[in-house]
Amino acid sequence: MTPARASGFVRVKVPATTANLGPGFDTIGMALELYNIVELSLLAPDELVVEVEGEGVANIPRDETNIVIKVIRQVFKKAKKNPSGFKLKLINHIPVARGLGSSAAALVGGAVAANELCGNALSDQEILEIVTDFEGHPDNVAPALFGGVVVSAQMKSEQGTEVVSRKIPPPYGLKAVVAIPDFHLATKSARSVLPAQVPFEDAVFNLSRVSMVIMAFIHNDWDLLSKMMEDRLHQPYRQALIPGMTEVFEEARQAGAIAAMLSGAGPTLIAFGLEDTQEIAEAMEKAFLRHGVNITIKELKPSPVGAKVF
Repeated sequence: MTPARASGFVRVKVPATTANLGPGFDTIGMALELYNIVELSLLAPDELVVEVEGEGVANIPRDETNIVIKVIRQVFKKAKKNPSGFKLKLINHIPVARGLGSSAAALVGGAVAANELCGNALSDQEILEIVTDFEGHPDNVAPALFGGVVVSAQMKSEQGTEVVSRKIPPPYGLKAVVAIPDFHLATKSARSVLPAQVPFEDAVFNLSRVSMVIMAFIHNDWDLLSKMMEDRLHQPYRQALIPGMTEVFEEARQAGAIAAMLSGAGPTLIAFGLEDTQEIAEAMEKAFLRHGVNITIKELKPSPVGAKVF
C-alpha cells in the first residue's frame, strides 16, 4: 500500500494541453509545462468539501455538480468501491476557458487521484475512456494523462466507445509561445460556429497536412512542420471570435516562428519557436494590442510526462 492510499490522501499534478495542433482537429494534443494540482482526501460518508485556488475560483461549483466530483464517483463505481465522503482541492494554474485544457486537466487529476485511492484498480486505458466520456473527445485528455504529443481516435466496439491513442515523445528543443487573451471563449461557443459539413477538398487538405504534422513531430522536422500546419476545418470558422487572429499568426511567422495555431477552441494562440523566442512574443502581443486585446504571454516547453501522483 502506498503512503497516499494508507493516509487516505493523494495529490496529483496534471499538465496543460494544446489540442488540434493546426489540422489535427479533435485528434492530436500536446502536453505543456504548466500544471494544475488536484488533492483528494477521504472523509466520512456523505461529507463533501470542495476548495478552489487560483484560476476559476469565482465560478467553479463547490457541490455535487462539480464535474471533478462526478468523475471521482465514476472511478469509484467502475472500481467497484463504495464511495466515501471526499475533500477535493483544486489548485489551478491553467487559465479557464482559454483553450489550454483546463477541464481535461481537472478531470484527469480527479480520476487519477480517485484511482490511486482505489488501489489503482483501473488501467490507464480505463481512466482515458472514463475521462474522454466526460470531455467528449480525447485530444486534450490523452496528453494530460500521458504527456508528450498524443494522437487519438475513438472507435465503436461491442463494449462501447474505445479510445485508441499513441504517444510521440515531446519535440526536442521546441518552445511554445502561448498568447492568452484576457477574455474567455467557451468550447461550446467555439464549436457552434463550425459547419455541419465541409467540402470534400477541405477534408483531403486536412488529411494530408495532419499526416505530415505527425511525421514532423516524430522526426523533429521543423521545416516540414512550418509548411504543413495549415487547417481548413476549424480555424477559418473561428477566426471571427478572436480579434486579430490572422494578423497575429502572420506577425509571429515574420518574427521567426516555425508555425502558429489556435490552441484548442481558443482564444489562446500559440507559436512554435526554437531558442530565443522573445521577438515572437513581442510580435504577437503588438498584433493583439492593435485589435484592442490584452494578453498574457507564457513561454512553455512541451511536457514529457502527464498526470503524476506526487
